[in-house]
Order: sequence, then structure tokens, then C-alpha cells
Amino acid sequence: MPSITLPLLIEPQTLSALLDSGKPLKNLRLVDLSSQEQYLQAHVPGAVHLAPSRTSSPAPRPGLLPELSQLEQLFGELGHHPDLHYVVYDDEGGGWAGRFIWILDSIGHCHYSYLNGGIKAWQQDGLKIETQVNQATPSLVRLTLNPGASIDADELKKSLAQPDFVVWDARSPAEYRGEKVLAERGGHIPGAVNFEWTAGMDTQRGLRLRNDLREQLQQLGLTPDKNIVTHCQTHHRSGFTYLAAKILGYPRIRAYAGSWSEWGNLPDSPIEH
Repeated sequence: MPSITLPLLIEPQTLSALLDSGKPLKNLRLVDLSSQEQYLQAHVPGAVHLAPSRTSSPAPRPGLLPELSQLEQLFGELGHHPDLHYVVYDDEGGGWAGRFIWILDSIGHCHYSYLNGGIKAWQQDGLKIETQVNQATPSLVRLTLNPGASIDADELKKSLAQPDFVVWDARSPAEYRGEKVLAERGGHIPGAVNFEWTAGMDTQRGLRLRNDLREQLQQLGLTPDKNIVTHCQTHHRSGFTYLAAKILGYPRIRAYAGSWSEWGNLPDSPIEH
């Protein structure tokens, strides 16, 4: 077990106090998924940078997991080992950080936290930053994949008729309605509930999760008793919604990583407008 135990959602002040405590933090890895420009300008002290593009697959379905060999190389560079606790953040309120946490779930690694609001909240709170580039001590990594964090198109089609099944569409309302089309066909998965990812962030509090997010979701029928699948166009924006549901304690949340870049290009996928 990791030598450090942290909550899934950690506040900037809490992490700052931990980093300043003088305690040995050898099993802690801070991962910054901000833009390269942001990382070089300011990041949490000790954080290593991971380019968000390295968490994606090539077109035409960039939402899918990278190849296993690519994941092993990526995690090797992060010095991954079974007892490592990741604290993950970005500069956009949790999209890329949430996608990385989905990847951690997909390799069966459950020791992680999300820095609430990421670097925006950290800087809003006036906490210590640094500009130097950090690198982890590499490790040799062999991974096995855990499919339980995801659902594919075939299973999704078969699940649509289940009464306790609901799709959380994290795209914009224009994409949901089919007015903005980013695939062969526009629209949404039948019965899907649209709650755009940025609506879950508090812009006045450094992009932290909204305090009333649970109530907002419950009003839409996105409740903890449901079997929830979330998606967007490439499972970037729905990285946030996947993460938010986990933070709220939703026990059955999965990602449809193919997202609309797959569904909207399938010839036989059911679509509503």
C-alpha cells in the first residue's frame, strides 16, 4: 500500500501544506496535464509534465486508449509502480486530468487524487509555484488492462433499453442537437442527457467543481443509482464528467471512449436529434 493516503478530491491548500510539511513523499507523483506553455510558466512544485496528446490514440478514434506498449512507455517515464499515489491536475478544470484518471482505472491502479481546480485554483489561492522542468526516475513497467472502466459501441447499443441505464453527453448543446456536426452524422445517442462539461465547473473559484453539482445532475436524472456512461467527441471533455461522477461517489460510471468520433461515423448507430 502507498505510504500516503489522500482523498480523491484534494484542495490546493491541503496539498500545499503536505508538500511543505517536510514529510518524505517518495510514493507521491504530481502529474501536470496542462499545456506545455502553462507548465513552463507555472506549475505545482515537484510536478512532472505529461503532454495531453500522449493519453490519446491516433485518428479516426482518438478517444480510445493508446496501445499497451505506449502506455507502458508513458508510465515507465512517470516511474510507475503499484504503490505510487498520483495527484493529477491540468489547466482547464479537469478534462485531461480526468482522462488520465480513467487511464489509471483502465490499468487497475486505484491510488490517485485530483487537485480541485488544477493550476487555476492553485494560483488563485496564491500558492507557491515553480518553473523548472521535473522528471521522474524511470521504471520498467508491465501493465495489464482492466476493461471495467469502459464500454464499447456494441455493448452500448444493447444497453440503451435498460431502465437503469443513462448516457451522460458532455458535449455542447449545439453538438447534442445536431446543429454542430463533427462526424458523418450529428445528433445524440437515444435517451442521452446533455450536461456540458464546463457547466460542472465554478469559474469564480478557479474552475473547482461546483458545490451544487450533485443537485444539478439529480435534476437531470443523472443519479447515483443509475448505470451511467459518459462521452463527448473524443473522451477528453468527458474525462471531466467521468472524474466528477467518481468524486460524487457514483458507483457505476464508465466511459464510452469511442465517443461521437466513433458513434457518429458508424453506419448503423441509432441517433436522435
